[in-house]
Amino acid sequence: MQSPAPAQAPSHRLTLRVVEGVYSFCRLDAAAPLPPWAHDATLSIVLRSKGELSIVCPARNVPPAVRAEGPWKALVIDGVLDFNQVGIIASLAGPLAAAGISIAPVASFDTDYVFVREGELARVIGVLEAAGHRVARGE
Repeated sequence: MQSPAPAQAPSHRLTLRVVEGVYSFCRLDAAAPLPPWAHDATLSIVLRSKGELSIVCPARNVPPAVRAEGPWKALVIDGVLDFNQVGIIASLAGPLAAAGISIAPVASFDTDYVFVREGELARVIGVLEAAGHRVARGE
């Protein structure tokens, strides 16, 4: 019996935009109430699980005593994505992983965000553009 051919990730050509600001990933105890500094009109993400309360928000909002990782820059895929589309993040993660660049992807209802280390942003843009994506540099 023949093995199936290895699946190839779909090749998407995406337009991304750099989101204004610098962000931090924060970790609080799972039972902690949602702090007021977690809310921000620019971009904030809250995820509560059995083991933790994670918050992504502008770095300027994070109190010094909070366990945080950053600074991160966010890139957002322009346009509304269909939940049935396959390989969107893979088309970004693949070239970045090949270049040794770590990412933190996050999906919203309408689109996807990719967080990258602030110091790697210029390199990230170069890698993504070389892979056929378009990145709007203006914040």
